[in-house]
Amino acid sequence: MAIDYQERIPNNVDLGSDRSLQRALEHWQPRFLQWWRDLGPTDFQGADVYLRTAVSVDRQGWASFGTVKMPDYRWGIFLAERDPDRVIGFGDEMGKPAWRQVPGDLRSTLRRLIVTQGDTEPASVEQQRLLGRTAPSLYDLRGLFQVNVEEGRHLWAMVYLLHAYFGRDGREEAEELLHRHSGDEDKPRILGTFNEPISEWLSFFMFTFFTDRDGKYQLMSLAESAFDPLARTCQFMLTEEAHHMFIGHTGLARVIKRTLEVMTELRTDEPDAVRAAGAIDLPTIQRFINYWFSSALDLFGSEASSNAALYFASGVKGRPDEAQFEDHLALNKTYRLEVPDGRGGVGVQEIPLRNGMNEATRSAYAAECDMFLQRWNAMIEGAGFAFRLRLPSRRFRRAIGVWAGATVDLAGAPIGPEAYHAGLAAWLPSDADRAFVHSLMKPVTEPGQVAGWIAPPDRGINGLPTDYEYVRMA
Repeated sequence: MAIDYQERIPNNVDLGSDRSLQRALEHWQPRFLQWWRDLGPTDFQGADVYLRTAVSVDRQGWASFGTVKMPDYRWGIFLAERDPDRVIGFGDEMGKPAWRQVPGDLRSTLRRLIVTQGDTEPASVEQQRLLGRTAPSLYDLRGLFQVNVEEGRHLWAMVYLLHAYFGRDGREEAEELLHRHSGDEDKPRILGTFNEPISEWLSFFMFTFFTDRDGKYQLMSLAESAFDPLARTCQFMLTEEAHHMFIGHTGLARVIKRTLEVMTELRTDEPDAVRAAGAIDLPTIQRFINYWFSSALDLFGSEASSNAALYFASGVKGRPDEAQFEDHLALNKTYRLEVPDGRGGVGVQEIPLRNGMNEATRSAYAAECDMFLQRWNAMIEGAGFAFRLRLPSRRFRRAIGVWAGATVDLAGAPIGPEAYHAGLAAWLPSDADRAFVHSLMKPVTEPGQVAGWIAPPDRGINGLPTDYEYVRMA
């Protein structure tokens, strides 16, 4: 079904045919807009921003570009086209028709997954609301706002599911999504990473690289769900999510490129000299990597998880790209899990593969992150420097799972508590590191101009030049 932009709420779900649902969502809409005005991007509600808007769910030509004030952005409800012949692709229900309604025995499970996913969307907007004040270019400012409006649309996607399929409980959960706030002491967001402040652009690029990439894996798993409306919702969300990760990995590549330019000009990799020249030294970038990668790891859940086994067995949540696996039942296979051996070392425990789905997905996520680090290391090597960026171990700084609270070094080797806490000071960004990065955050608002700590982008948006005025201030 085509997207209807004549409706008050743009949609391709024939919202007008269900007047009760339509009224409920139209009642929620002004509350969303008030949340956006209160906790969305600060100081830029009146700016004209060059944004893309979904006009179709077809991967080819699905978006149009144009200038719009963010409060006037057409947030809506878009699901991938329904396959009437779709069957469940994994687990105990494999081969049966996909569900068009919520099974009663899985109602609370599905609602909890949808609420948790939905809670992350406004959380990231709240985390990033002040960043516009220090954008390194209009190109980057526009990128921030594109992420923000699409996270807002992803919130709409989850709210639609709650309203359409979960009755009164769903409507109450939708209200709560606007009542919790990132970092709020009394009503924080559900997941810890989404309560972390993001007050400078290096962390923004880290967040969109690491945390949004976790979001990609979560959406890919839910896109396999036997609950067809959830699967179709997440399939389209993935189309938009790809650009968020693009902003992350290209942003970090540009930071590293500029650092290498300064190091080459100075003929040194000495951090103080690089900082004095207005760039971010590689050891500081490494410490931010250690922080944000380890923060994202717990989002996958425990390594050995009965919930993961239940989700897979019941058809609620599959593996990313389930079709790539030969065995879609995962009944008689095991997963080798590295665990603390109780004697200060590392042991191996074999668990049922279904119970190990979280760790298998976390492993794939880490491998994808490392692929980009190797590209950045190739840049560093090409510039003639020996420094190499590395991901810390998946055991490092964990708060959930078998390694929760374990004192391990960056390589994952168990160490004593004193050595661990002393090491954290060298492994994670210090107050001085954060203060230095903050000192670089000066807004650049001239078209085509870029702050000195980051390289210009290689190309503009939608075929436009890099010096296009992507944001026109009010």
